[in-house]
Amino acid sequence: MIPHFTAAEKAVHYPEDRRAYLGMKPYMKMILLVLFIGIIGAAWLQYLFFGLPIDPSVAFLPVQPNEPEGFPVWIRLSHWVNFFFLMLIIRSGLSILYDHPRLYWNNSCKPNSSWIRFTPVKIPLDRPYTAKEDARYINPIAGLPGYKHTVGIARVWHFLTVPFFVLNGAIFIFLLFFTNQWKRLVPVSWQIIHDAWNVFVHYATFNFPVNVDGFYHYNAIQQLAYFGVIFILAPLAMLTGIAMSPAIENRFRWYPKLFGNRQSARSIHFLVMISYCVFIIIHVSLVGATGLVKNMNHIVMGSDSPGSYTGLYIGIVIILVTVGFAFLAHWLSWNKQRSLQKLQASTNGKIWKYTINRFKAKTDYEKKDITSYFWLNGKMPDSSDWKNLAENNFADYKLKIGGLVENPVELSLDDLKEMGKEQNITMHHCIQGWSGIAEWGGLPLSKIIELVKPDSSVTTVAFYSFGEGMYGGVYYDTHTIGNCMKPDSILAWEMNYEPLSLEHGAPLRLRVENQLGYKMVKWIERIEFVKSPKDLGKGFGGKNEDDEYFDLMADS
Repeated sequence: MIPHFTAAEKAVHYPEDRRAYLGMKPYMKMILLVLFIGIIGAAWLQYLFFGLPIDPSVAFLPVQPNEPEGFPVWIRLSHWVNFFFLMLIIRSGLSILYDHPRLYWNNSCKPNSSWIRFTPVKIPLDRPYTAKEDARYINPIAGLPGYKHTVGIARVWHFLTVPFFVLNGAIFIFLLFFTNQWKRLVPVSWQIIHDAWNVFVHYATFNFPVNVDGFYHYNAIQQLAYFGVIFILAPLAMLTGIAMSPAIENRFRWYPKLFGNRQSARSIHFLVMISYCVFIIIHVSLVGATGLVKNMNHIVMGSDSPGSYTGLYIGIVIILVTVGFAFLAHWLSWNKQRSLQKLQASTNGKIWKYTINRFKAKTDYEKKDITSYFWLNGKMPDSSDWKNLAENNFADYKLKIGGLVENPVELSLDDLKEMGKEQNITMHHCIQGWSGIAEWGGLPLSKIIELVKPDSSVTTVAFYSFGEGMYGGVYYDTHTIGNCMKPDSILAWEMNYEPLSLEHGAPLRLRVENQLGYKMVKWIERIEFVKSPKDLGKGFGGKNEDDEYFDLMADS
């Protein structure tokens, strides 16, 4: 169902080109093929030449002493709560992915260096091409909220859901080790690797092993799978997500390196999602194939009653409720966007404000780290004022600085350059997902603040562009005074030791390194000091915040 888009919204969210596409580098296809054929082939070779190995599951048919028996209520509740939140996380994550539908192992993010892409579009060479243009449409059945350029609301759902997913997991793990249920999941001997392989050979050669009753015990491959999902995939998802935060990366440079680099962390984050999806498909298939009624009684009712259909009926209701919420989430995404945005700001926004937003950027990239490619983004100014200034190489440009200040001024580029210059090499983090490392040279914002002497009531600095937002209107964004005073917060007139190009924001662009890229206003026309972001535009702190429901605090 297509929401009631305006003509402008429909052109953006429901474009004519809605082709689905999956492209992968040949070397990645070869790696996957070799892994698949190699593992399956090894199982068949063992079967054909040595026969089926002994099924270790037979040893567990009787209930062992001190083994956990059954599924207590907290396991059953946690299982279904996890299922509910995981569906929201995966679907919103897909919408986020499709705003930059390319994945890389390098920070340069050259379009042709992606190892996988979900867009059929080849980058045109005859004109400037922006990352905003490169975003793709995704069907709302798969993505939340789906369509195109809905990363603002997608992030709202993602970040609203993740804390509950983490809390549910933390409670589960605490109770797991507080009881003897940990024995069901945690291997205590390396023998399990050998046993799991033997079970896998049975599955791979279609000689299904003995069906151990999961109410009393898991076979080796089940135990490893559940252990991996809980103790490897879930932490990896959280840790790689943190590695994509500009506030973290620009303060603790060592952290993304744990995963290779920032883009490798994004790729691993995606692969974790794929692993979850594969696990869910196999898990659900085997639940059905090995006794649907009995298994549903296990995980819903906590009973081992193959003759009762109560668990199946209640399980179906839970699944229908989850599907029903998917429809509700779709409706909320297009009818209560502002309420969702406010809810996100009142929860995660406040958490970020008092935690990672306090970090100060630390410049330690070197010239050799500068990436060879840096995506263009944003609408180039179409105003005659900017075009006339550009024709004269901005010789007549005057930066207007006013608002609640003691000393309003107008400064030319030469005036700004006489006030001092700071150079740093930092990583740019776009909300869409791409990154790039560049050198920036310009005036620290602290010098501007010192010059104009803002009133004590000022909390916010607004930066206005010559350019426009997606739906028209002057592009602007805001920052707290505190962030403007931090190291590496500058008005840049230089990029990679050359004057800013027109496409990258001339005459001036903003750099505040603990924030995402949409906060780095380009083509700056004026600066205004105000009491609150609520005093500007629609009151949410920026053009993207007003129109696309982005975060005011963009540390993650």
